[in-house]
Amino acid sequence: MANVQVKKESTSNGGGMVSGLIIAACICVGIMIWKFVMGDASNFEGGNVETGHPLNTLGQVYHGGAIVPVLLGMLLMVLVFSIERYFVISKAAGKTKLDTFMTKIQASIKAGEIDEAIASCDKQQGSVANAIKSALVKYQAVKKEGFNSEEAAETIHKEIEEATSLEMPMLQKNMTIISSLVSLGTLIGLLGTVSGMIKAFGALASAGTPDQAALASGISEALINTATGIGTSAVAIISYNFFTSKIDDLTYSIDEAAVSIVNSYRRFRGSLKQ
Repeated sequence: MANVQVKKESTSNGGGMVSGLIIAACICVGIMIWKFVMGDASNFEGGNVETGHPLNTLGQVYHGGAIVPVLLGMLLMVLVFSIERYFVISKAAGKTKLDTFMTKIQASIKAGEIDEAIASCDKQQGSVANAIKSALVKYQAVKKEGFNSEEAAETIHKEIEEATSLEMPMLQKNMTIISSLVSLGTLIGLLGTVSGMIKAFGALASAGTPDQAALASGISEALINTATGIGTSAVAIISYNFFTSKIDDLTYSIDEAAVSIVNSYRRFRGSLKQ
């Protein structure tokens, strides 16, 4: 048991380190995009990055200030972790379509063909199939031991809960990062907005005639940060809700199979009428 805990802690620490490296890499890439792509001289009138008028959207976003590369890095994080979650959750569902697999499993369990159901789980692979297989193996064990219906139900449910608890951390991994980016995108964007407005009001409050160019630049910076922050948060919340829904579908499939297995055992014991 101690070895299992050590292994789980080691895996968790390794996963956290990888996530940290991805976050750092995304920030670095965001800075490079802002500096070398958006800040390229061809995006500005006369090739002057500092004083030249932006010729396109890239140049406009570049003038959003130093908060923009952070927001770009956060947007990259959402995209990278979303792609990673897509592949992990798709793998967890198994090789074939989940609905098709569940229909086949339900039919095998209802017919009492437990060995066939286990073979289907072996072919399907993935987290759902692994959890269901654990329950099916336990079903065979309690059937051999001759447990009564209630004891069997409790044992099978406990087995599938343990199997699910082992699979869930893999499914939930990095979802916290995506959910955090929902709020952070808006907050960092708001920070950039405030920074831009401070510059705008500073230009407005300058002695003599207000610097209209500085005023417009400050307002532009504020709006660019607002738009980028909202865009980042919007992508993050869509991603988070999508993958949360997928995870819920997987756990529901496992619970559905558990109920079918318990009912099958009850029929075997004669507790339920055919």
